[in-house]
Amino acid sequence: MIAAALLLTAASALAAPAPASAAGWTLAWSDEFDGPAGAPPDPAKWTAETGGDGWGNQELEYYCKPGSDVGPCDARRPNAHLDGLGHLVLEAYPSSGAWTSARLKTAGLEQTRYGRVEARLRLPAGAGLWPAFWLLGADIDKVGWPACGEIDVMENVPVAPLGAKRIKSTVHGPGYSGIHGIGRVTPLPDDGRVDDGFHVYGVLWSPNLVQFYVDDPATPFFTVTPADLPAGAKWVYDKPFFLLLNLAVGGDWPGPPDASTPNPARLLVDWVRVYKPAP
Repeated sequence: MIAAALLLTAASALAAPAPASAAGWTLAWSDEFDGPAGAPPDPAKWTAETGGDGWGNQELEYYCKPGSDVGPCDARRPNAHLDGLGHLVLEAYPSSGAWTSARLKTAGLEQTRYGRVEARLRLPAGAGLWPAFWLLGADIDKVGWPACGEIDVMENVPVAPLGAKRIKSTVHGPGYSGIHGIGRVTPLPDDGRVDDGFHVYGVLWSPNLVQFYVDDPATPFFTVTPADLPAGAKWVYDKPFFLLLNLAVGGDWPGPPDASTPNPARLLVDWVRVYKPAP
């Protein structure tokens, strides 16, 4: 998500390990987003990032902190809030001539090393929209990106080969980042759309193994191991990572919004959960 991952890199399917078991997990952390309508995300679990410098991808949105009135943000219309029905809403809309949106992270509050990490999401679909659920190495402030590592559990953009019926999952690291990230596109089950209801997007993560799935953790669609990295590249996924959710607008990958883009565009989050193997 820091840099648009456009290149599809085939996994070493013949050498891939067997899928990790979906059974035997214990819930270690979660946010179920239960609370009154209009409440901000739990500050004990999420920090709101702010700013509008393009985020390395020529993006158009300005990320606003709930309650901020610093232009173009509008405290009366927060971009991240609960809907009172058990959902977190990340909302993008034009304000004062710019698109505003939300980007949340658990950095400094929650991080995980290995496990099963998933979110149940209903994505917006439309020109210029770029929702994502992802993880970053917790040492990013020390080593920078991409040395910290990045695991994109789910990204969606309106352009081919994605569109409303496919998502992409990718890993980025030193020597395989940006357009050289190692990723795969998958269609949603049962010819579904990202905006026709909720889907679970997740990753099964263990030493030297990252597996991605949609809806069913027993059937990963994409596996990455150290054998899939470019020659001499470093595996950087055996350390703590933190979680992120965001709804970007515009940029190198999705292109700009237009008159057909939903306004407001809403990413609904039913829950985010982190599991550890049961003892």
